[in-house]
Amino acid sequence: MSHSRREFIKRTAAISAASYIGMNLPLGKMGVVEAADADSWHRGTCRLCGVGCRLELGVKNGNPVALRGVAESRTNFGYVCMKGMKFWKFMQHKDRLTMPLYRARKTDKFQEISWDKALDIAADKFSESVLKHGNDSVGYYGSGQSLTEETYLFQKVFRGGLQTNNVEGNPRLCMASAVGGYLTSFGADEPIGGYSDIEQCHCFFIIGSNMAEAHPVVFRRVMRRKLDNPNIKIINVDPRISQTSRIADLHIQFNPGTDLSLLNAMAHVIIEEKLYDEDFIKNYTTFRKGDKVQVDFEEYRKFVADYTPEKAARTMGGKTTADDIRKTARWFATSKGTMSMWTMGINQRKQGVWANNLIHNLHILTGQLLKPGADSLSLTGQPNACGGVREGGGLCHILPGHRLVVKEKLRNQVEEAWGIPKGRIPPKPGYHTMAMFTAINEGKLKALWVNCTSPVQSLPNCNLYNKGMAREDVFIVCTDIFPTLTTEIANLVLPTAFHFEKTGVYGCTERRSQLTVKAVEAPGQAKPEVWIIREWAMKLAEKLNDPVIAKCVEPFMGKEEDYELPKAIWDEYTQKLTKGRDNDLRGATYEVLEEMADGVQWPAPTESFAKTGGSVKKFVKGIDPMATSESQNDLPYQFYGPAHPDRTLWIWLRPQADPEEIPDAEYPFYLSTGRIIDHWHTMSMTGRVPELMRANPYAFVEVNPGDARKLGIKPGDMVEVKSRRGVNILPAKVYEGPIEGMVFVYWHDQHPDRMINKVTKDAYDPGSKEPEFKICACRIKRLSGPKPLRPFLV
Repeated sequence: MSHSRREFIKRTAAISAASYIGMNLPLGKMGVVEAADADSWHRGTCRLCGVGCRLELGVKNGNPVALRGVAESRTNFGYVCMKGMKFWKFMQHKDRLTMPLYRARKTDKFQEISWDKALDIAADKFSESVLKHGNDSVGYYGSGQSLTEETYLFQKVFRGGLQTNNVEGNPRLCMASAVGGYLTSFGADEPIGGYSDIEQCHCFFIIGSNMAEAHPVVFRRVMRRKLDNPNIKIINVDPRISQTSRIADLHIQFNPGTDLSLLNAMAHVIIEEKLYDEDFIKNYTTFRKGDKVQVDFEEYRKFVADYTPEKAARTMGGKTTADDIRKTARWFATSKGTMSMWTMGINQRKQGVWANNLIHNLHILTGQLLKPGADSLSLTGQPNACGGVREGGGLCHILPGHRLVVKEKLRNQVEEAWGIPKGRIPPKPGYHTMAMFTAINEGKLKALWVNCTSPVQSLPNCNLYNKGMAREDVFIVCTDIFPTLTTEIANLVLPTAFHFEKTGVYGCTERRSQLTVKAVEAPGQAKPEVWIIREWAMKLAEKLNDPVIAKCVEPFMGKEEDYELPKAIWDEYTQKLTKGRDNDLRGATYEVLEEMADGVQWPAPTESFAKTGGSVKKFVKGIDPMATSESQNDLPYQFYGPAHPDRTLWIWLRPQADPEEIPDAEYPFYLSTGRIIDHWHTMSMTGRVPELMRANPYAFVEVNPGDARKLGIKPGDMVEVKSRRGVNILPAKVYEGPIEGMVFVYWHDQHPDRMINKVTKDAYDPGSKEPEFKICACRIKRLSGPKPLRPFLV
């Protein structure tokens, strides 16, 4: 896919227009209100994906009127995508939830009630469930969109108060395999480097990610690097040709699920041609297989010797050649700095952790880590999946500060910080996401609090789990800003304040914590979640006659909810529970975060260090204050990850393995799903913005032209997409995108005919417990010619 500078600019013009609107300039017809039309501008972080774009909300007469990028930000340089530019329109939308709503039965109509009554009902139902069915009959299902303060306080009340580890969240569905990969390869979660490596990178290895649409502002930085330096290389590895592929020097297309062969074949070439970094391996690396069994370099060499480029190309199918694999390996290994970037195409797999390990293997083998322009960078899907959930303790097996539930010493540290009795936190992890909703189906979990997410639409094989959530003997509370498909099966719906209507911290992809301070009032009686949790916990303590529950929120009593309350929660979390941990955030106080244009990258143990911006690279002496040689050696890189007591990086022997479900005679196509640039997640927010709906009003199925010819499918025809679990009916986009034998559907559409998670499969990675959304078997057929379609939301 080589091209001249002129061709490159031409190919990327459309993407550029869509991807980086929003500089601090009047855009008139583009929909941004000019600066003169706002009385004041209030700095914060974007509410949508995990990039962490810094922006400002324009306010006039107390009302939101515009958003603009922050030009001095080194994250987004003033640019925002169309979604980010428009999310202020959610804030005063007519559909906002403004009063608590309750119904005793799910077939009844909702009635407006007071906050006092709503919290009484929630406390009654959860306490009743605990008394009748035990502590593990209740659970919390949260979100990577919740503020860190919210996730932290929810899990504190459930663990320390209700004594259950049934604390989960939707990051299990998107980032758990990345966590597993970082922990098992590097010994610590989250990336070593960050976005600043982009401007120093010489080879981009983009695999399983359509950055142009899922992370457009980061993609803009990659494009700019290529435009300014045409000789750098971009490799895109994806079964589908996407907008991201258009800028690639080399695109590797393959049958879904076969890319483990590619990654092992690249390692084969690197070793065969002696492109590995012998000193780096000698000083910093050990080799592992199976259940952490240590082996040596020679055994690893023999293992990858079976993955010749020729054999891998046959396994992968498509037009991939052995020469393409060799070229990819050489570019990766020999560049001055190589960055890998990936998202759900790697993570949402039954072998998601293995796929992450194999990417990290390549970086460790070649020493493409810890130096400028080199990093193994998982791109996060949600704005606070890292900061709130991975760091703040928002999954069933982890406690705040990257602590494991199963470690008694670590549980005791948390109990001491909270001032509660030792042994209060149960030693057994709770239900992971798929187990949690299975427990609902089986009648084991009786009361569930769902915060800021819509599992009715976002779970794989959702029809199966929606039956359980609709049961009358399951009490469901939803805290949200809009009605969703999940509020439709709830008993109690509590209206929450939205972004810029409350104060709190997001932690983005690159270990960066950023503060957004309240700028406008929430509509009606909508309240910030931290107030809701605190008041509910006090009622729970009374009904269960348990002073320890009250103890969990005691430090936060009497704090006003706009700033003092979230600040007190943040202070407790950072000062008590990140101290001495790999994500030490003690220096990132609210006061420091308010000063910083871009926030702070951890570790940042002191305020003075946090004011420099924090650690741009982990593990590097002189850059990371925790990278010391006190107990090891005097090498420049010091690995202190809690999961690797030997303080080395681990290269893993991971074989090619098939997805859970592959095409056969009955279901001959692969199905994969993903995002489109104009919408985000379940479109409960973006579906209410007219400009975004005009751009993409509904989902469609992408069909390769070769497959379309065989099946008589033309553009716009209505097509049935059916699996062993469910069926969709969607208009066809005949497009040289998916490889032949594969179809692709965007997952945002809420319409019952076009909700693709009715079709996806709920198999999951045995280590990370992340579902295999990205691969299942289906069949397709033409039903009719084009038909007029109405969008589900406007």
